[in-house]
Amino acid sequence: MTLIDPNETHEKNRKHPHFTEILYRLAERYSCRDFDGSSIDPMELEEIIADGLQAPSSCNQQNWHFIVVADPERKKHAREISGGNHHFEYCSALIYLCFQKGWTHGNFSIVQSVAGACYHMMLSAHLRGYQCIWNAGIGDQDELRSFLKIPKNFEIQGALAIGKAKNSAPVIKAPRRPVNEVFSWEHFDRPSNATYPVIPADDYPYFEITNNVNPFAEWDPGNWSLAQIADFRGYAVWAKSPLANVYVSNRQGEAQSVEHSLLPTIRDGRALEIMPWGGTSTTALCKILGNKCKLSVAELSTHNLTFIRERLVQEGIALDNVSFELMPDGRLLHKNRTIDLVVIPQILEHLPDPEGLLDEVARVLKKDGHLVVSSRNMASQYGKLWRDKESKAQIPNQGPFTPIEACELKNWISSRFEIEEELGIGRYPTGDATPLLNDDALNGRLYAVRARLK
Repeated sequence: MTLIDPNETHEKNRKHPHFTEILYRLAERYSCRDFDGSSIDPMELEEIIADGLQAPSSCNQQNWHFIVVADPERKKHAREISGGNHHFEYCSALIYLCFQKGWTHGNFSIVQSVAGACYHMMLSAHLRGYQCIWNAGIGDQDELRSFLKIPKNFEIQGALAIGKAKNSAPVIKAPRRPVNEVFSWEHFDRPSNATYPVIPADDYPYFEITNNVNPFAEWDPGNWSLAQIADFRGYAVWAKSPLANVYVSNRQGEAQSVEHSLLPTIRDGRALEIMPWGGTSTTALCKILGNKCKLSVAELSTHNLTFIRERLVQEGIALDNVSFELMPDGRLLHKNRTIDLVVIPQILEHLPDPEGLLDEVARVLKKDGHLVVSSRNMASQYGKLWRDKESKAQIPNQGPFTPIEACELKNWISSRFEIEEELGIGRYPTGDATPLLNDDALNGRLYAVRARLK
């Protein structure tokens, strides 16, 4: 038998005529959350799983297990357990990713093994013409364990959804960081915009940090740069696909329509919405403003703008009167006295210099132009919830924020504008969108104002 030089084999593979084509094809894989509900032949599903088994595993133990759920009623129940992943019901199959506990070797090697096998399956599905998405948010573990009959010595790591995308599904790949941001030669070296602030400490023990409890999370945006906030929000916004009527922001919810009730009647002119993040508020705003008013959307990151644009398309909003722009260093790219209406939806509390943004708004508004602004209120039951619980957790995908006391925000606004109407939204910490008037306005979980430039 002739021995094969592994270096020679590698060189031959690298020079394979389809080498680049294959890499490009693999790089085209994107996450899909909008499936058409069609089925996949069970044998092909088994082949996809068999492909996943070619991934490496810790000590070659292969202590993983994969459970396929393809029955329509069971997929529907899986969706219910997940708490809202609608694609669980309409994908062709869910593959739950499990592993036997104990084979971690202190370095999470079994977790890495299952992740490697999952990605191998994703590439196999992609090359076969299917779309897929890996999900960490799968719901209550105990309920799933009962549903799938999983023994207690096995852990559920996540679920892989596979199927055919709807014809109307967004064909959009979430942004990837520039390669020079995520690797360095010989020692750690990472750009400051991609390294987020934490509370100073001698050490950051891994097992003291969770999503629900992170004693090192830096919630004060004053300790972040705008570049860091732009980076954080620009990538994290892709946590949810821009599908019509799906993944509406919980922090807005029913309160959004109450905020928009403050909007003045504008039959034409120019409006500006500042930092709407995922764009669900932009969709509602476009419907209110109509076709004659031109709307600009300003954000810190191009990734947000790409996402918001796709959200509007999916919601059936014509883009003829909508433009998208960046805010370099927090400045608005508009000349003095050129905008009729500025809308700031729960954003001031995310900024290192909220008064600086209000100064920019005062600069670009026309005389008698209007500002509609809302903010989470520290002087409310929600403020207490934020102090006691929320701020003890990890920073959410929308970025760091600290609620602003309604009285303080009112002073900021009244020093620059004439307040025409103010209201509080929500008497209770969460969910409630009851409008609160007069003195009660300063006690709502949100404080919202319509003001006019003096």
